Amino acid sequence: MGQLFCCLQVDQSNVAIREQFGKFDDVLEPGCHFLPWCLGSQVAGYLTLRVQQLDVRCETKTKDNVFVTVVASIQYRALADKASDAFYKLSNTKNQIQAYVFDVIRASVPKLNLDDAFEQKNEIAKAVEEELEKAMSAYGYEIVQTLIVDIEPDARVKQAMNEINAASRMRVAANEKAEAEKILQIKRAEGEAESKYLSGLGIARQRQAIVDGLRESVIAFSSNVPGTSAKDVMDMVLVTQYFDTMKEIGASAKSSSVFIPHGPGAVRDVASQIRDGLLQANLG
Repeated sequence: MGQLFCCLQVDQSNVAIREQFGKFDDVLEPGCHFLPWCLGSQVAGYLTLRVQQLDVRCETKTKDNVFVTVVASIQYRALADKASDAFYKLSNTKNQIQAYVFDVIRASVPKLNLDDAFEQKNEIAKAVEEELEKAMSAYGYEIVQTLIVDIEPDARVKQAMNEINAASRMRVAANEKAEAEKILQIKRAEGEAESKYLSGLGIARQRQAIVDGLRESVIAFSSNVPGTSAKDVMDMVLVTQYFDTMKEIGASAKSSSVFIPHGPGAVRDVASQIRDGLLQANLG
């Protein structure tokens, strides 16, 4: 109906290409336009000025001979002041962009190892964007953004990488566990050494107390009983301790057999027998 009354409506974010007798005449912006078709004016087509997106999947290989699929996302739009170039110079914009993306990716990724390709995604995207901007600006298009959204290695390569990562983490865990056990053993040894040191210190103090007690007993007995010598007192003390020990051994349910030279009719020689036993033990 609009063509019948020589009127044309162009929607927002679009432009129309007007021709007169088959020759480019003007770019019609959004709004209502007078189009005298009887004078040879007609609309050759419409061109959107909105940002469009093209996802490109490109298979290539890295420097270490790993085949990967690189997924690039290209955002582009036609320029209003170059709408005629964008409409007439390219017959298939998407195929043209895809060809440039293939060319740049297959020239960039083979120079990188697989790990470097993952780390340098931004550099690859920048190289693609620069090449596209340089090429597509001549055709009236602007490259808004270029993103490398994914790098997909072969499934077996992924599995191998996961196994390597798992083995590495297990090795770290084993080292940490070994270090923990080492620390426990060191602390346990330090505790045992400290325990033995304190035990020896206690035994030494116990013996010192016994010696001090015996000395005080000898001095007190010698002063209270005239005519006794220190040897007589020591003999009596040894005999007393001997019988106390025998009493404790006999009263214990878990006592061991102890063999000491002893005769019922020679109780007075107990002290000398104990000394002889100690001397024999020291010589042995």
